[in-house]
Amino acid sequence: MHKRSIIVVAGLLAALTTGGAGAASAGTRASVGAASASCGQQTRVEVFREGGVPLLDWRENLEFDGRGTLWVSHLTKNRVEGYAPDGTSRGGFPLAGPGGIRRGPDGMMYVNYGVSPLTPRGGVVRFDPAAAEPRPRTVVDGISGINGLAVDSAGNLYLSRELARGILKFRPDGTRDEAWTKAADIFGGNGLDIVGDQLYVSVLTDPTSRIVRVPLHDPGRYATVARLTPNPLRDKFLDDLTHFRGGLVVAGFRSGELIRVDPATGRSCVLATGLRMPTSVRTAQGFGGLDPEHHLFVVEASGRIVKVTVD
Repeated sequence: MHKRSIIVVAGLLAALTTGGAGAASAGTRASVGAASASCGQQTRVEVFREGGVPLLDWRENLEFDGRGTLWVSHLTKNRVEGYAPDGTSRGGFPLAGPGGIRRGPDGMMYVNYGVSPLTPRGGVVRFDPAAAEPRPRTVVDGISGINGLAVDSAGNLYLSRELARGILKFRPDGTRDEAWTKAADIFGGNGLDIVGDQLYVSVLTDPTSRIVRVPLHDPGRYATVARLTPNPLRDKFLDDLTHFRGGLVVAGFRSGELIRVDPATGRSCVLATGLRMPTSVRTAQGFGGLDPEHHLFVVEASGRIVKVTVD
């Protein structure tokens, strides 16, 4: 069973029980929630782009191109969308079941496709975010069950699989690095993020909400760096994650939280609450003059895009 089926019931419950007012229209900044004080910081959560019917308007992932555009994978509309800092549309293109989206070292944007269970054939495409009409070109094709994506400084691609073993690695030419994949023997990977020479993985299928660190040059020495819910009955269903202020921030799909994690100690705290099935989080890079040390953006399965300001 695909992740979208596994967590649909939990997602509906989260949508009904998490706080926040109705979605605002594009370009508005209406406040929709306050953060828990557990991280000891004041946090504001504001609507950047409205959503629709929860789960039916599922936005899955996001990334900044560093040139003033936010790119979003809209899973259920089978489309990659671009947005300006004021929330207005900058176009996009159709793509079957888009998922993880990341900027590569070449300045190109890379996107997983085939993430939706209705599009079983998947792979990765690349597009130029500076083009007037971006045209995706296939880099990897013919794989299934993928979700998260990361790109290292050499242009290697890493793909997570929610219900299979091993983090897939593809070289820049699209060939698979079988030895690396076999060594990174992690079951149920979801979110991926690279910090230096380390790949961090959130594990969807572990009821203790586990985060794993994988050395890029020695993947067999992967290790758990945090377990966020020792009680398996309170699994947060960890989704995507990003680096922020020297640590990590991970989205708790079921709990409706952003959770800050120190990978050196395993300690964690809740940075923001009241979100509606958050699926991905990224720091604002080259976007409307926002400081990446203070601003995070989140997409949700509710369809919303929200801005989180951390003082």
